[in-house]
Amino acid sequence: MVEYPWYKSYDKGVPHSLEPYPATTLLDIIEDTTREMPEHTFMYFKDRYFSYKEATRLFSVMASALIANGVKPGDRVASVLLNTPQQLIAAFGTMKGGGIYVPLNPLYNEDELVHALTTVEAEVIIVWDLLYPSVKKVQPRTKLRMVIATSLEDYMLPEAKKPHSMQLEKGDVWMDELLDKHAADPAPAFKPGVDSTALILFSGGTTGAPKGAMLSFRNIMAVALQSNTWNKSGLMTYSDYTVALMPMFHAYGFCGVIASSLALRSPLAVVANPRDLDDVIATIKKVRPASMPGVPTLFIGLMGHPEVKAGKVDFSSLKFCLSGAIPLMVETKQRWETMTGANILEAYGMTESTVVLTVGPFKGQWKEGSVGLPLPDVIIKFVDVTDPDKDLPYGQEGEVVARGPQVMQGYWNNPKGTEEMLKNDWLYTGDIGYMDKDGYLYLTSRKKDLIKPSGHQVWPKEVEEVLSTHPAVVEACVAGIPDQKQVEAVKAWVVLRPEEKITSEELQAYCKEKLTAYKVPRFIEFREALPKTLVGKILRRVLQEEELSKKK
Repeated sequence: MVEYPWYKSYDKGVPHSLEPYPATTLLDIIEDTTREMPEHTFMYFKDRYFSYKEATRLFSVMASALIANGVKPGDRVASVLLNTPQQLIAAFGTMKGGGIYVPLNPLYNEDELVHALTTVEAEVIIVWDLLYPSVKKVQPRTKLRMVIATSLEDYMLPEAKKPHSMQLEKGDVWMDELLDKHAADPAPAFKPGVDSTALILFSGGTTGAPKGAMLSFRNIMAVALQSNTWNKSGLMTYSDYTVALMPMFHAYGFCGVIASSLALRSPLAVVANPRDLDDVIATIKKVRPASMPGVPTLFIGLMGHPEVKAGKVDFSSLKFCLSGAIPLMVETKQRWETMTGANILEAYGMTESTVVLTVGPFKGQWKEGSVGLPLPDVIIKFVDVTDPDKDLPYGQEGEVVARGPQVMQGYWNNPKGTEEMLKNDWLYTGDIGYMDKDGYLYLTSRKKDLIKPSGHQVWPKEVEEVLSTHPAVVEACVAGIPDQKQVEAVKAWVVLRPEEKITSEELQAYCKEKLTAYKVPRFIEFREALPKTLVGKILRRVLQEEELSKKK
């Protein structure tokens, strides 16, 4: 076996490989747990506890209802939902019935929704009632034949449930009424294979039209087993709760949180909206979680919450937190760990890798700026940015290329996109980075984000990091924009701290002290906020499109 540089940095007891992986799906684990511990808590949501017995019954009924309404093995069932019990009922019900689950971003606009639905040719969708009118508006542009609606309160405590106030159109049905109708149906006999496609998750679309990554049951289980093996020195008993904050339409939410927790038989505490910090805090107080995966903006928001600042929230139950999706600043990590006593492990991955490729060691050395070490069975190499057939030595900067059992099957109905991302089982991430002698990965930029002012090469992240060190700056985004003088110019969009004032010229002078002249932003625009995805990624593409629209 090749001795890769990261092996020497693994925590004691973490194996280099988990092969052979069991021929088991997440559905198998749920059913085994139900058989062994039927009253064990599967999920908590807004004061209601669901046992494994109750949850598994709902999954089976949902599967039977979908089959009765014409869903066949391999059919795609879409959803537009918040983090609710309905999301999990829809997901595991679809899988148990042989369908492929396609959760979509509730923030999609009409064109994005149509694009996703037509890409996967979905005929059935489960939708949050507040978004029902939006789905009906685009339905004629899709193949949707059935819309299943649900209200936030439908699977809360009985006293919280309200009568449905909305009248559905003919052929559509409320989810709770659908399940009641099929409650006595026999459980479906279908059993998916480990290499069957379980999920289609759409990429964030921060650099173009979202593409549907096909993730198999094997992909999902690989990530769950890798993650739980990685964290076993600090985790976890069957009774330790994980707070499920991250959106389940995202690989981080579904695969990184839901799948990993259920593979460990850890109860889930589901929060509908991670931006509702009052609900997050109420959930923490109720279940006393051991694990809370999130993003830096969540940790920052919690630390600034009045109840937290007043010392009214006890975080001592936390054993660890995970941070991903966007870079974790040193100050955020240190403040959070000091306040809670729980480590934040920074992770790196993407939808196409079933969320995670590298994670910081649980007990080992933390290195500032690094996104950690490759997980067991993940191999990382680097190739030349301009010549992807040319491998580079570790330590030299290049495109990050990865291989492992969690790499997606490909993009749904997009052979060209698949060919661009996957070559001989290697995933070409489009991220630029390097690895130090101890096997720690550092990311420096995105291949597609390269800016070429007057032919020079500028990586946005380098400029963003300099801007973020200015005491007046909260956050910044840098991108290339068309320019008559330089063909492409460096522009920065900057958010200042409250009460702070600074001019573009002063900020440019600050950058000149730390950057080569051609890297200094030619243009700076101050904003109150930057556009972001639900998981906190800054939408660089949106800013660039806004800039282009100004010039028309």
